[in-house]
Amino acid sequence: MATWTSRGLRGSTFEEMINRTNQKYRESGLALVQKIPTPITPVKMDPDNKRITLAYFEQKSTIDYIGVVQEVPICFDAKESSSQTFNLQNIHEHQVEFMRDFEKQGGVAFFLIYYTQTEEMYYLPFEFLDLFWQRAKNGGRKSFRREELNPQYILPKKDGILVPYLDILKKDLEDRE
Repeated sequence: MATWTSRGLRGSTFEEMINRTNQKYRESGLALVQKIPTPITPVKMDPDNKRITLAYFEQKSTIDYIGVVQEVPICFDAKESSSQTFNLQNIHEHQVEFMRDFEKQGGVAFFLIYYTQTEEMYYLPFEFLDLFWQRAKNGGRKSFRREELNPQYILPKKDGILVPYLDILKKDLEDRE
């Protein structure tokens, strides 16, 4: 059983940026995307500020976000990397299976990766992730380097939108045709 501690808050700044972006997209009528909470069972509470200090995950989390963009179902997970190499141990088999099944049902699955060193955000289509995943399963590298990624999927800087993933989602959909 997994335990939740402050370590679980890694990436919370990036997720907050995504949450604000999703709110802006919703207000603009462009998308409806929700953060999926991971169910937990509290074990210890801090009596002074009534905060959970120790909890157990009730079940494995699948993905961070799910929703719809202009009639296109999407799901994605947000990850951070402090180096130019992304370790595939940060992604779990059940997440890959969920995304694979989601795409089989006509949805679009992807990862948003924030490279903290360069402050660069990247949209990683599930198809690309699956190539790296299969390579690792077949005895190859258990990570991928930033230079292995397609530079056309770097999220552009955009005024007023913190994590502008819709532009790259559009490119992903066009590339699939």
